[in-house]
Amino acid sequence: MHEDLAEAGQRVGRKRVARLMRAAGLRGVSKTGTTSPTKRRVPEAPQAPDLVQRQFTATAPDQLWVADITYVPTHAGFLYFAVVLDAFSRRVVGWAMSSSLKTAVVLDALQMAATQRRPTAVIHHSDQGSQYGALAFGQRCKELGVRPSMGSRGDAYDNAMAESFFATLECELLARRRFHSHAEARVALFRYIEGWYNPHRRHSALGQRSPLAFERAYHAAQRSLTPHPAAA
Repeated sequence: MHEDLAEAGQRVGRKRVARLMRAAGLRGVSKTGTTSPTKRRVPEAPQAPDLVQRQFTATAPDQLWVADITYVPTHAGFLYFAVVLDAFSRRVVGWAMSSSLKTAVVLDALQMAATQRRPTAVIHHSDQGSQYGALAFGQRCKELGVRPSMGSRGDAYDNAMAESFFATLECELLARRRFHSHAEARVALFRYIEGWYNPHRRHSALGQRSPLAFERAYHAAQRSLTPHPAAA
């Protein structure tokens, strides 16, 4: 809230903002742990090496993507939600939803990310879920020039950035809503990702900027370092 006011040109101290929020009965939401029934491994499926080793850092967009699947409870049954995030900016660059926990949902999320970003040799890191170990997924990564990577089995820290995103989604949306249908959940997830998380949600790791603002600042800085043709 303080950063939003400062960006809007309102000069006000953090303590005053906190006091006014308390007086108005407003408070920030906090993350809670979540469990997911989406972690199923097929023992005979080929597993990619761990190219990340818990180092979720990147110096530019499309060097490292992290991916995972969660479920969204609705009165009509679970809706499964797969995402691909860019580790550089925390931006959700690909996502897909399905009523079925099949490989197609992660393929769709990967395809969206590849279509939007057109990366070269990006690492795609996930857990050892059966969807990511499927032959169809490995083949699609090869066709797109994506380098698959997987953490160790059953260790959430090996995919901590994706887990952190889902914890944020849980506390900011899923724990505060009850969905009657898959269609209602789909609309809410779309609005959360494209209407709030990517363009507006601030991250302390990004200097209190949103993923989209952080990427724009990066690209502006890169353009400023490129010599103008007239000056060459």
